Amino acid sequence: MSVFLDDRWAIFVKAAESGSFSRAANFFNLPQSNVSRQIAQLEEELGARLFHRNGRGVSLSEVGQRLLPRLVDLSQQADRLSDQILTQGQMPIGEVRVGLLPWCVPLLAAPVFRAVRSQLPQVELHFCEAPSSQLDEFLDEGRIDLATLLQEHDGTTPARNKELTRISLELIGRTEAPLMDAATIRFRDLDGVPLIVPSAGHPLRISLARLAKKLGVSLNIAAEADSIRLQHEVCLGGGGYALTSGFNKYVAMSGLSSSTVVEPKILRSIVLAATLRRPDTLAVREVERIIREIAPDLFKEQRA
Repeated sequence: MSVFLDDRWAIFVKAAESGSFSRAANFFNLPQSNVSRQIAQLEEELGARLFHRNGRGVSLSEVGQRLLPRLVDLSQQADRLSDQILTQGQMPIGEVRVGLLPWCVPLLAAPVFRAVRSQLPQVELHFCEAPSSQLDEFLDEGRIDLATLLQEHDGTTPARNKELTRISLELIGRTEAPLMDAATIRFRDLDGVPLIVPSAGHPLRISLARLAKKLGVSLNIAAEADSIRLQHEVCLGGGGYALTSGFNKYVAMSGLSSSTVVEPKILRSIVLAATLRRPDTLAVREVERIIREIAPDLFKEQRA
């Protein structure tokens, strides 16, 4: 929310974009009744309806449709003005919200925090952790400024996403499992093997299905789990073998081993992504710079 714009209009914009008072309330950590009351106050002051209410959510009235693009523009201008005033001495200031993949937390959180505290003493850093798909949603919703994401290395990474490193797809299994005897395993040797993979529609799942069809490999999906931690837990419980990426020093549990998938070797990219839904402040740009500077070397150390 901006110091130059009534907070109620920020709530209006978020409710309009999400089509829901409850989603707007979740975004701002407010009770839904508070959001409804503030929108009602705006409507009373304007003497016109901003939304049509229905059982499925809300939709903009004609007045709301006319106001929304102007308010979005005003909000962006207010954010830029606020940042210019706060950083007129070229000293970054303000809060920056960073999302990390769970297995990146022990690797990146402390070094990034120390670097930001040392170089940007007036920046308030907020961390959260979640699977890649959820962090991507947080970016789209404007809940966070920056996030590390795991993406398929297929040449389709958006320009705004900066690659930090590449990692290989690994087959994870219980140490005593027969496929864990070697350091590598051919993709074709996964034919019929019980696998623990993300849900249908996940980019990795789509890539695996495409490759399996090309090579004539039958994928036996034994279980679905949408985080590396969950996949490893199911694997440990005897549910099959997990296909995941990550630095196993941080994600593997006692009793699990890994084997790199080869022929072909499947690479995935760890990228740093920025939201388009929050102000592009000097503080955000400087925190992004720090992560891009220190993360590649940290990842390189883990592969050594």
